[in-house]
Amino acid sequence: MNSDDIIYDRRNGILRLLEIMRRLRDPDTGCPWDIEQDFKSIAPYTIEEAYEVADAIEREAWDELPGELGDLLLNTIYHAQMAEEAGKFDFDTVVQAISDKMIARHPHVFGDENRDKSAAQQLKDWEEIKAKERGAPASVLDGIAGNLPALTRALKLQNRAARVGFDWPETMQVLDKIKEESAELVEAKESLTEKEIEEEFGDLLFVMANLGRHLGVQPEEALRKANAKFTRRFNAVETALKAKGKAPQDSSLEEMDTLWDAAKRAGK
Repeated sequence: MNSDDIIYDRRNGILRLLEIMRRLRDPDTGCPWDIEQDFKSIAPYTIEEAYEVADAIEREAWDELPGELGDLLLNTIYHAQMAEEAGKFDFDTVVQAISDKMIARHPHVFGDENRDKSAAQQLKDWEEIKAKERGAPASVLDGIAGNLPALTRALKLQNRAARVGFDWPETMQVLDKIKEESAELVEAKESLTEKEIEEEFGDLLFVMANLGRHLGVQPEEALRKANAKFTRRFNAVETALKAKGKAPQDSSLEEMDTLWDAAKRAGK
């Protein structure tokens, strides 16, 4: 089967997409932009596409989700194609690696372990298997990606430290630390340098992430939902002002606060 037969037959599935990417990267006949890309230039798009998948799920935009998942899959294939060109690995290697990993990490499904476990126990087993795969690390914190979203990475660092007993036993102790850190920041903000203020504020955010962990809340998800709620309510304020022939910059804070409260009461 020649290249065109593969590309223009929609029944070819993943083979079709692999061939499309190969053609896009062809140094003689491909797309100039695609040819110029490398792992580092594509990585930000990969992260962005993952967030767009999460956003579609959050909005329950099921008609959009196939396209967003396709964009994310394309990024995986993009990296695999560049790796194949460099002689490092290919898409089959990626598929084999994840397949082997899933089988190894689910002995209760693909092995002879008992399936009668809670989700929490299965997660604990998953982490233990991952730890064995990593071998003996130099630090308990090794292996946590440095370019994760900051709140997500904070949570992972705290979870890892908690496993060896480095954690507040009670949630109230975390709340006390938040009060302490926030009071210190407010009291010292006039005497601190800009860099010191940033550091203290970072400490406060880190403890807030720890509070989320103690409460069973995912900080990144909670903040994403708070962002969405703020957007809905502020849009309602703008809509109400527009009905009066006004814009936010033409209105007082008091007027906007009143409209905000109305949006809040309306459940927006």
